[in-house]
Amino acid sequence: MRKYTLPIIALCSTLALPFNMSAQQKFQHPSTPMRPVTDTLHGVLLTDNYRWLEDGKNQEVIDWTLAQHQATVKYINENYPAIPGLKEEITALIDRDYTGPDFMQGNRLFFNRKKKGEAQSKLYTRLNGKEKLIFDPTTKDPSGKSAMSGNDFTEDASMVAVGVQQAGAEILTYYLIDTKTGKELFKPITGIYGFNFAKDGKHAYVTIRTKEMVDKQEPPKTYWYKLGTDLDKAEFLLAPKDSKDVAGIWDARYADLTFLSEGDFYSNTLSLRKVGTRDEFRKIYSSKEFQANPEAIGNKIYFMTNDHAPNFKIMACDVNNPDFENWTTLIPEQETVIDEFAVTPENIIVRDKKDVLSRLMLYDLNGKFIKQLELPAMGSVSYVSYHRESNTLYMGIESFTEPYSIYKADPKTFKWELFYRMQTPVDTKNITASIVFYPSKDGTKIPLFLMHRKDVKLDGNNPALLYGYGGFNVGMTPSFISLAASFVNRGGVYAIACLRGGNEYGENWHRDGMLFNKQNTFDDFISAGEYLIDQKFTNPDKLIVRGGSNGGLLIGAVVTQRPDLFKGGICAVPLLDMIRYHKFLIARYWIPEYGDPDKDPDFRYLLTYSPYHNIRQGINHPTLLVTAGANDVRVDPVHAKKFVAALQNNPGQISPIMLYIDFESGHGSGKSTQQLIDDQEFQWRFMMNLAGIK
Repeated sequence: MRKYTLPIIALCSTLALPFNMSAQQKFQHPSTPMRPVTDTLHGVLLTDNYRWLEDGKNQEVIDWTLAQHQATVKYINENYPAIPGLKEEITALIDRDYTGPDFMQGNRLFFNRKKKGEAQSKLYTRLNGKEKLIFDPTTKDPSGKSAMSGNDFTEDASMVAVGVQQAGAEILTYYLIDTKTGKELFKPITGIYGFNFAKDGKHAYVTIRTKEMVDKQEPPKTYWYKLGTDLDKAEFLLAPKDSKDVAGIWDARYADLTFLSEGDFYSNTLSLRKVGTRDEFRKIYSSKEFQANPEAIGNKIYFMTNDHAPNFKIMACDVNNPDFENWTTLIPEQETVIDEFAVTPENIIVRDKKDVLSRLMLYDLNGKFIKQLELPAMGSVSYVSYHRESNTLYMGIESFTEPYSIYKADPKTFKWELFYRMQTPVDTKNITASIVFYPSKDGTKIPLFLMHRKDVKLDGNNPALLYGYGGFNVGMTPSFISLAASFVNRGGVYAIACLRGGNEYGENWHRDGMLFNKQNTFDDFISAGEYLIDQKFTNPDKLIVRGGSNGGLLIGAVVTQRPDLFKGGICAVPLLDMIRYHKFLIARYWIPEYGDPDKDPDFRYLLTYSPYHNIRQGINHPTLLVTAGANDVRVDPVHAKKFVAALQNNPGQISPIMLYIDFESGHGSGKSTQQLIDDQEFQWRFMMNLAGIK
């Protein structure tokens, strides 16, 4: 039997990486007692010194958490001074008059707006040439800490269901609103995860997920709900057997079909039946490895699938012969990655991605390639959609230095007209951006987005911020620099690494950074840091890092594997104890991505990189601000707490390791205007000071 004790790598003598204590006071953090708990897992004896911090309802843990947070705020406020002009720039961007683009539902126009001084966005409609407010979340919560979080419209857009979350908890209350008057038609429905109107406009598919269900790791349950009745009278439809799986049911908008999808994050079984019936569902597709996502239009069903096509392909079938053996390949897999498609009465428009830049390709209805569509502006296409009622094609374009724009066109002529352009106070006139490629540890070429001032000097002395995510098939795309412009305009280099685990080059790219290939993600990020140093953009004393959620795992892994490479950074809402991650909240969803610690091979691989289990005793790790949300239903704050405690008690740890808890938020969404301003100023002030910007 092996014995495995935290910290796991012991040195004979205490070592410390260089740290200039003359510039800062020593961080006086609250003490954390070690209370060892031992487990024997797959023949390995593990000692967990901070298991006691997992009990978030224990008063001692509550007091410890608050004391840690208060010590962090005090230390940063005393040692990381305000950056002249920074708060004003952040405030100008976040607290301004903002009107989002119009969006059509049926033949109706809607938009979101937040005026300067308002805490949250509100939902409006346009009627007879006039604007009308139809939903304001601050009437439900005057504190401004409840935000709209999703909506669904009936097919005629006469009613909208608006989801509202309080303090970032992602447990929603839905309000059913008349879209002409703004009147609430029925009493609110609480404890909701998802809401989809049925085709008849009188019922809905309602998925329940309460806080109690999350805490018990129970899977969400979907019901057939008659509007205006009590939820406890709704008819149960389905629930996954295991909370690592997902299931959904919905009515097609442009066909008389109801779809049922069951599976996990990356594979599914797809069934259908005639809408409005209780006929038995007909299974048309099933895979434990691939997925197929349907779009039914009239008498045809289109599928975007990665079935034996890691870059995706588009298949189609007749509604009367929907079984998989009758599907035909309409647009085959390409060397580029298919991200999205839109079917019009004239053609099919495909948004694909080549070397992380998205474009539009035109096909006829039989799948014959016609041409690449010319774009009306420089940038990467962020989305394409077709509004059938108005016969209008919409497309979003974005770049690093130009704000988000939407164009519209007739799908016959493709004469693009500017439909919307985001107005922003961000100054980008002296900023330049580029995409470069660098080799990872195994030689794989990794894209890297670089943004810096036009007059940057490659002398190895620039402050630099490196960001990454690398997981869950979520890729990095060229997007507007936004708040990071404040860092760049003060001489910083902002870099975004397109790591394996994302979708930049299709499903193979994703699979190369998941499960037993997860180390590739960390190697890619470490190699990005080495590239920035080798190319004289920066040096280890000015290179800081940032990542959140899965990206928080990334930061935890790279600072424990290469503590010499980085000055420090922000590790936000992170997963860090990868041996127990699946035991908390909704984390069983992520077993297909990371593996199951209850299985021997998965456990052994996870143990090789789990940041909490790979803290190196006697080694000074970089300065870290580790953040968590008290109301997070995705990643339990216990990860941040245990990691901070273990690092703070690590012999040889000199650089500050600080815990910041947002007591009125969750995984990051739904914050009020003032919360966003305060949070962003605090974090950017910390990062700029750490990187040497004053």
